[in-house]
Amino acid sequence: MGWIPIAAGILGGVGLFLLGMRLMTEGLRIAAGRALRRVLERWTATRWRALLSGALITSLVQSSSAVTVAVIGFVNAGLLTLRQAVLVIYGSNVGTTATGWLVALVGFNMDLKALALPGIGVGMVLRLAGGARRAGALGEALAGFGLFFLGIDVLKSSLAGLQDGLPMAAVAVTGPGAALAFTLVGFALTFLMQSSSAAIALILTSVGGGAIPIEAGACLVIGANVGTTSTAAIAVLGATSNAKRVAVAHLAFNATTGAVGLLTLPLLLLLVGRFRQMLGLDAGPAAVLAAFHTLFNLLGVALMWPITDWLVAVLGRRFRTPEEDEARPRYLDRNVLSTPVLASGALGLELARIGAIARAMAEAALRREAGTVRLSARREALGQLLTATGAFVADLQRSSSPGELGAALPNALQVGRYYAEAASLAQRIAEADEAGEPLESELAWAMRDFEAAVLSALSLAAVDTEGTTPEAAARGLVDVQTRYQRLKDLFLRAGAEGRIAVGPLVSHLERASDVRRLAEQAEHGSQHLWELGSVVAGEPASEPGPDRRVDPARTTS
Repeated sequence: MGWIPIAAGILGGVGLFLLGMRLMTEGLRIAAGRALRRVLERWTATRWRALLSGALITSLVQSSSAVTVAVIGFVNAGLLTLRQAVLVIYGSNVGTTATGWLVALVGFNMDLKALALPGIGVGMVLRLAGGARRAGALGEALAGFGLFFLGIDVLKSSLAGLQDGLPMAAVAVTGPGAALAFTLVGFALTFLMQSSSAAIALILTSVGGGAIPIEAGACLVIGANVGTTSTAAIAVLGATSNAKRVAVAHLAFNATTGAVGLLTLPLLLLLVGRFRQMLGLDAGPAAVLAAFHTLFNLLGVALMWPITDWLVAVLGRRFRTPEEDEARPRYLDRNVLSTPVLASGALGLELARIGAIARAMAEAALRREAGTVRLSARREALGQLLTATGAFVADLQRSSSPGELGAALPNALQVGRYYAEAASLAQRIAEADEAGEPLESELAWAMRDFEAAVLSALSLAAVDTEGTTPEAAARGLVDVQTRYQRLKDLFLRAGAEGRIAVGPLVSHLERASDVRRLAEQAEHGSQHLWELGSVVAGEPASEPGPDRRVDPARTTS
């Protein structure tokens, strides 16, 4: 057989099983989409269950990349913690070895055409009959299985001709340099195909067909295994911090397993071969290589398992976004809990900071300077701050006598509730703006004038700004409420005159109500925060002097 027919056969075989892998993976992913979500949500509570879930799901959908992308999405949605995601990634690397076993046990022990052609036929009938339903997706997956095995059959035939014209010595592993070179070739195969399963199927078929020796095949498998990190790296370019952390965890696991596999290559191959002979199992090169692939991934899990918590802690400190840094308390120090005066001062400073975040969100929403995604991230950060503040208040209550801060601490919790509601309203306003309809000029001008009054009231309610007073903040809120009534009357009159339809009228009035409530929540939070500072400082909160600003941190002086 000439080189051109051999090359054409290899190219066609690779194309067939790449197409088969794509159909199989997509079909199984769509068919098992809800099950995938349920398993990842419910069966990752413990370390072992997270590991086994990753292995099981990947072996079913035949794509560690698909599982990795799903894991990243669930981490970002808060359905999985970073620790759970890392353990699922470990399991995913073990689960991806199922492709090798499929090739080794089926590809070299059955009549592949007799298996592949009916699978393609039945699968396409299901696909056409099932349409977009689950039956259609399963049919697509079945047709993909058929194409996958048909591609292996074509490869086996082509590689048999290659074996006769390619001396084995030319592809032998003769030292560390050659082993590293084969590993890099395996990495390149996965990078080019964007599928480690397809690359490993090609390698096992080549080894099983005698085209390359088993030692070279083992190095190629190691490289293909490490090559899966390239897919994850491409997927997280410009992505979220959690996505980058999962990708780095994936890289750490695969780099570790690859290094261990290379360093212990002769020993692992010897152990696998001897073990299979002892059990009377198939000791063919493809089966040995599949077992080697599984063994060094399991060894990687064993090595990474004890350091998982450390890895998660390190990754949690990397790739931090401004929102994540914002979510870390700046003033709450447990060391000052034993001194209630200092602790309450720190509490006041942190609450003032929370108020500043809530006001910044409100101003960004009113000025249309931030989208809902950005506001959602800041609201989540503010929620974490409030959780930390609540825990600090509870600890402070336990460590101080009832009379010391009895009036101040409940006030602190109330401040947090007001600012949390303000942040929620800011996000709702931004969402309404994205979905809302434009207004005619008179109504648009009136809305902008009303929003300007709210922005002014927000600045007057800034406890952490010099010159602001409770009295000025209260006057700002009265002005907002007055303007709101005028705005409401104007919109209702426009509705009665037919200048604005009922649907948009209701939507804009609801948004205006949210804007008014935004000013109210900010003002109420600031008043309670000023009162908190007065109580802690031992001053009369009910009758503050003219233009006197009560600093929440005055207790430290």
